[in-house]
Amino acid sequence: MSTIDVIVIAIVEGLTEFLPVSSTGHMIITQNLLGVESTPFVKAFTVIIQFGAILSVVCLYWKRFFHLNAGKVTDLRSFIHKFDFYWKLLVAFLPAAVIGFLFSDEIDALLENVWVVAVMLVLGGIFMLFVDKLFNKPDSSREITEKKALAIGFFQCIAMIPGVSRSMATIVGGMAQHLSRKTAAEFSFFLAVPTMFAATSYKMLDLFLRPDGMAVLSENVGALVIGNVVAFVVALLAIKFFIGFVTKYGFKAFGYYRILVGGIILIMMLLGYNLRIV
Repeated sequence: MSTIDVIVIAIVEGLTEFLPVSSTGHMIITQNLLGVESTPFVKAFTVIIQFGAILSVVCLYWKRFFHLNAGKVTDLRSFIHKFDFYWKLLVAFLPAAVIGFLFSDEIDALLENVWVVAVMLVLGGIFMLFVDKLFNKPDSSREITEKKALAIGFFQCIAMIPGVSRSMATIVGGMAQHLSRKTAAEFSFFLAVPTMFAATSYKMLDLFLRPDGMAVLSENVGALVIGNVVAFVVALLAIKFFIGFVTKYGFKAFGYYRILVGGIILIMMLLGYNLRIV
């Protein structure tokens, strides 16, 4: 990959990772427009730069990430209360972690199917046109209970189907638990941190364990640094935009956009383009 390729892919990652538009679908189009070869490093790169996007969430919401509830820890109940924020993230993270571990081969097989990505983009887009009407009764309380966190965690598992979008699945999951659009979106961002950190760590380990892993990493340190920095800055701006936009206008615009992107991929496939997933 050239430096331009690195920057463009990182911009696309930063823009799409937290929006309900499927970063996978955008990566397909971007990779093929740039003519980037799908090497083991390129596949790892698109996951590793998620670390920069993770840092943008922690930076924007640092007060939430580094806040502990008052009180001494004397038993399990007080421990959970003390670390309530982290506990609920763990509860929401576990379903995807377990299902991802048990069905990793099946998920990898789906990830190789561009048709699945395109169709799910379109279907998800149609669904998003009606999300605001389907879930328009948020609770007056903004509290996220363990039960709600677990339910959102199961919704996140739907995003293992490529093209669904992790952000869309978790936001819809939050709204289905009667959270407001803003609260659901913010919890989706928070849940992305352990989820994406796990994916990034796994991909780093997988690359490191390859016979040429250390050599590949050392040769591409610059690309990884640039990619993470760009993804961090762009994701920072994308999150700020998304919260303001979705609070005011809802999700319909993202639905139309998903249908457009999915339609472009389908048309390219029907015209004979050999599209690949990075």
